[in-house]
Amino acid sequence: MSSRRVVVTGVGLVSPVGIGAEASWKALLAGQSGVGPITRFDCSTYPTRIAGEVKGFEPGDFMDRKEARRNDRFIQFALAAAEMAMKDSGLDMSREDADRVGCIVGAGIGGLGTIEDTARTWAEKGVRKISPFFIPSLIINLAPGQISIRYGMKGPNFSPVSACATGNHSIGDALLYIERGLADVIVAGGCEATITPLGIGGFCAARAMSERNDAPEKASRPFDRDRDGFVAGEGAGILVLEELEHARARGARIYAELCGYGASADANHVTSPAPEGEGGQRAMRMALRFAGLAPEAVGYVNTHGTSTPQGDVAECQAINKVFGAHAQARGGLVVSSTKSMTGHLLGAAGGAEAVISILALVNGVVPPTINVEAQDPECQLDVVPNVARQKKLDVVMSNSFGFGGTNAVLIFKRV
Repeated sequence: MSSRRVVVTGVGLVSPVGIGAEASWKALLAGQSGVGPITRFDCSTYPTRIAGEVKGFEPGDFMDRKEARRNDRFIQFALAAAEMAMKDSGLDMSREDADRVGCIVGAGIGGLGTIEDTARTWAEKGVRKISPFFIPSLIINLAPGQISIRYGMKGPNFSPVSACATGNHSIGDALLYIERGLADVIVAGGCEATITPLGIGGFCAARAMSERNDAPEKASRPFDRDRDGFVAGEGAGILVLEELEHARARGARIYAELCGYGASADANHVTSPAPEGEGGQRAMRMALRFAGLAPEAVGYVNTHGTSTPQGDVAECQAINKVFGAHAQARGGLVVSSTKSMTGHLLGAAGGAEAVISILALVNGVVPPTINVEAQDPECQLDVVPNVARQKKLDVVMSNSFGFGGTNAVLIFKRV
């Protein structure tokens, strides 16, 4: 394996619990839910009428009005999170070799809102009223494309698309590019904005979402016996990743080292996980091998933990298989699902949860899984129920598993 090590020097986050990593982190530690009634469209006839919307987001805080108008909300989120991450990193593009700086940011679905709005315009007013910005506003690779244009990044530029594993695949692929010497810096993560009539309607039709409309803040309840499905969210999570010596040479503040990456397929079913989370097990083991770490080195796993009946059990079984006695030992492994507060950010989940995992590592605090009122006996792990917990951490893992049976796992450690 290459000797080039990869570190995180900047983080940016737009989430249902806050705009910015600091605001989001504070809310997560307080156990605050970002889930509420859907306000972006009339969903009064829908079985699910709740979601984790990003509140108070003003595109004008991050781009001019014309740029905002030409970009779908998922690209707006990506630009905002990238700006925060770039500022946080202190990276000065005028001092960088632009060919060695890339951007890998994905989404699970892309510009669904733009497609819906344009279909309506076409049906009502005809083909001549379709905007010339229709296609560039909806295609997923315009998220990293717009970021690269803004900052003049001329290195690798593309979008992994792997449903809810997208953010982790983006960050993991960035690790490989830097490790192999194909880039020195890559801005990487995920974004999503599919709280739209068709987006929510489609997940309702799949019977995948919680219908706890009368108590939105309690609807996302991973590992709880009474969970009834996931809650859709939106947002973006972006990291600035750098080769270690490059970061040190410019005096960058280093959050953590990205030291492990695993990816696998269940090859089992479109939406259901493989028995005992077998595909997830292989991705976790691959990430540990990549990092050269024993399972006992990991102190915290930020789980995929979506609050679906099948998925939560399969992931807990997988973690128990991979970590063995360490998963059950007092003072051993702890896990939590921050989706209990943010909802499921789909293609943005991995990016957002990478930021959260890094903040847990740096601050020595594990965010809780809220709404655990009666833990499912089939989810036998310490899920840090309801209250954040101080714990010194040296290594953390973040899991993301997506429709199609795609799995991606990241490991971060102290430098």
